[in-house]
Formats: sequence, structure tokens, C-alpha cells
Amino acid sequence: MASGLESYVNHTVSIITADGRNFIGTLKGFDQTINLILEESHERVYSTTTGVEQVVLGLHIIRGDNVAVVGEMDEDVDSQINLANIRAEPLSTIAH
Repeated sequence: MASGLESYVNHTVSIITADGRNFIGTLKGFDQTINLILEESHERVYSTTTGVEQVVLGLHIIRGDNVAVVGEMDEDVDSQINLANIRAEPLSTIAH
């Protein structure tokens, strides 16, 4: 997986963790255990009653053993989404 991440460096990515959290930011680096460094990052917190809350984190490190999914974001599409109108159940923890 680490070699596949190389193409994401300096691009905006969405990361879903094993505990169900969703982080968005610019991937600045990673190591052989998939520890990830995000710059200008934020966490999107989903709710069934209010819109998506974006918690600003800035520079953030995510441990590799907690990474479930990494995907590149299309910033043009993402900027057109009105997160205040989205209602969703938070993701559950991944069970192995």
C-alpha cells in the first residue's frame, strides 16, 4: 500500500480510520507502516440532526494501524457540496 500512496503526496486526500473518523487534508508524507502526515487538515463529524461539522486540525499525524481507507479528493466537486445540508449516521468502528 505504501508505494500506492506516493501518487497522493501533495494532493488532497480523504482518510477513513478504523474507528470511523473521516479526515481531509493534504498528504505530506508517510512511512513504511502507513503513518500519515496531513497538512491543513480537518475532521468531518457527521450527525443525523445537524449538518457536517468540520473541526480544524492543521498539521495532523494518523497512525498507520488505524488507517482503513485513503482516497484522493476532487477539490472542485467537494467545494460544491453543501455540508450543512448533509445528515448521516457516524461510521461505526471496524470489527475484525
